[in-house]
Amino acid sequence: MNIDGKDYTSIWREPSHPNAVVVIDQRKLPFVFEKRVLSNSHMVFQSIQEMWVRGAPLIGVTGAYGIYFGCLEMMHEHKGQEYLVSVSNKLLSARPTAVNLKYGIEKVIEAVNKFGIRKGVTEAALNAADRLREKEINRSSRIADHGVSLLRQIYQKTGKPVNVLTHCNAGWLACIDYGTALAPVYKAHEQGIPVHVYVDETRPRNQGARLTAWELATYGIPYTIIADNTGGFLMIKKMVDIVIVGSDVMSINGDIVNKIGTYLKALAAKDNDVPFYAALPLSTIKRDMNDVFNEVEIEERSSNEIRYIEGWNGHNIESLRITPKTSNVLNYGFDITPSRLITGIITDAGILDAKKDAILKILNQSY
Repeated sequence: MNIDGKDYTSIWREPSHPNAVVVIDQRKLPFVFEKRVLSNSHMVFQSIQEMWVRGAPLIGVTGAYGIYFGCLEMMHEHKGQEYLVSVSNKLLSARPTAVNLKYGIEKVIEAVNKFGIRKGVTEAALNAADRLREKEINRSSRIADHGVSLLRQIYQKTGKPVNVLTHCNAGWLACIDYGTALAPVYKAHEQGIPVHVYVDETRPRNQGARLTAWELATYGIPYTIIADNTGGFLMIKKMVDIVIVGSDVMSINGDIVNKIGTYLKALAAKDNDVPFYAALPLSTIKRDMNDVFNEVEIEERSSNEIRYIEGWNGHNIESLRITPKTSNVLNYGFDITPSRLITGIITDAGILDAKKDAILKILNQSY
């Protein structure tokens, strides 16, 4: 995406930092655009855990580079391969829900295992991480190509701007380039299909109000930020044509795990006959997960994310407490939306029914 005349992705390598990667510190957006250089495995862990980077595909690619840094450290410090195991386990603990983190780490580990501890292992790890980055960019582009057909159909039917409701941030910041849920929106805008996005604020970290809104404004797409609980009312008033969300995990049965609040949007969409789609690359599908409700680990995040709210005071970002000091807090990062509430899945391989047979068929064709 273009920022102030320069093209960016959400993670990249620069000649000036040959043994590092560069990311955008998403904690600072939309107030400050700041880049961070990651140069070791601990920094990668920190960037994922503290959400300098977030979004399933980006987390996966960042974790992949974390294994590359682990290889550099292993070779420089003359450690055994058990060191890579410890690096891998540490990275996986940073955000336990999103399946792409494990996927990205495993892809680089596969490449590393062919070398063992010998010359060429770090180059193999770097090449594997670079390939994964390019694959995720291509996957997002294909999601855009498939998903735009849905928006085009709505526009051809109504002749009016297509009103999309989305939750959290599933744009290029979360996915290296283009995105998942926002990818069809960007493609529609490029093709001249008028589109407007209702952006859930997405408490408690406000990824919608801060990140999705910033992305859409930068791209010149009309949008309106709404409180998280407004979507159902808009659907009753026939103000939403389609709901598109991302996903951090999808089971083989088509159930999705996504940012907390997604389930409520799906319920409202079902009750008002509004199509509800999840957009995700095939890498987000966990083939061996049959019972998502009992098998997935739902991340519990810091209570301070609810106790405090961040904002811009005109000079810097500050936090303000918004709850009584003695309040108990429960802060689940994700919820589960069952496949029965999902109209379809927009993937890089096409639009699928949220059903096991359809998902298995496309996985078997693609891998």
